[in-house]
Amino acid sequence: MTETEDILKLHAAHNGVLDIKSDLEVKDASELAHAYTPGVAILSKKIAANPSLKKKYTISGKLVALVTDGSAVLGLGNIGPAGGLPVIEGKALLYKDLANINAIPIAVDRVSSDEVVQTVKNISQSFAGIHLEDIAAPRCFEIEDKLNDLLDIPVYHDDQEGTAIVVLAALINACKVTGKGLKMLKVVINGVGASGLATAKLLYACGVKNITLVDVYGAVTPDDQRYNAYQRDFAKQIGTSDSLKNKKLADVIDNQDVFIGLSDANLLSESDVLSMNCNPIIFALANPVPEIDPQLAKRAGAAVIATGSSKYPNQVNNILVFPGLFKGLLASDISHVGYDLQFSIAQKLAETISDVDAAHIVPSVFDKNVVRNVSNAVCDFSNNLSKKAVVGEE
Repeated sequence: MTETEDILKLHAAHNGVLDIKSDLEVKDASELAHAYTPGVAILSKKIAANPSLKKKYTISGKLVALVTDGSAVLGLGNIGPAGGLPVIEGKALLYKDLANINAIPIAVDRVSSDEVVQTVKNISQSFAGIHLEDIAAPRCFEIEDKLNDLLDIPVYHDDQEGTAIVVLAALINACKVTGKGLKMLKVVINGVGASGLATAKLLYACGVKNITLVDVYGAVTPDDQRYNAYQRDFAKQIGTSDSLKNKKLADVIDNQDVFIGLSDANLLSESDVLSMNCNPIIFALANPVPEIDPQLAKRAGAAVIATGSSKYPNQVNNILVFPGLFKGLLASDISHVGYDLQFSIAQKLAETISDVDAAHIVPSVFDKNVVRNVSNAVCDFSNNLSKKAVVGEE
């Protein structure tokens, strides 16, 4: 039997990888009355009078919605909401197995951004958080921004915040290996979709000011109408010169310290790496085939190399973030995953590696300390906010 047949048989045998498990047994009339009717009437009246109590008395206080339209699935592209279901079902499994978080997969039709926003808002009373997944840019930016404005529960897009946090954690440790200062880095980011733009924004918020964005038409400049408004606005924010318009990756890679690829296979050459500054840092994160083969990058002088694949050292994978993140969010009062929180998580994730070297800048996805450390980072951040609020009141 082939691997494909094995996988299909496994998932067909269970109709997927998830089930709903009850927390109470109902074996007699008394247990039925307490778990269901007439007992639930007591809960319903209390929650009707004070809706915030639903978080205490119902699953809504511990349930995350995993929402996709399947328009930008890693390595597969736009495969639709049904095609996107196996991905978010798998992530729901990881939530449960790694962090004991309850998450339910929800596939929405490919409708307008406003309709997606309205759909999620309409069902949000049932959830403690929203995890957006595999939604294409620029729709994903608009959807997340609007949901953050409308909802009082955390909204997180894994392709954006998850990727950005892990890349930052890896970069913090790569700087330790190379002796480079984080804020002094010259960074080129190739691929400015959801992951690339979010990564650029987080790095910029953390003090990395020398950033060049490159996508399919070349360097992203403020006046290039071939790029969307989110890309152009950020290019303007970081001060990209219009003179870089149409400049390709090979034209802007000279004297860069860091290459971050969130694009496609085999787009970075050995000569590109050779033209970078001494001890370059190469994050070739395209999956399943990176922007440059790690062996070629190493031969060209790369000091630190990361990929998105488990076949090589330093796998940058969002599994390192989302289970622990929501474990912390559900245990705290944080309702927004802002840059300060993302930076705190990245720092804690980087600190998970006790002996940093070129082959160990991010922890393994199977490191049992990861979920605990990320969750603690969120809770510590929440506690510090509370202390500042108390001091402010005094």
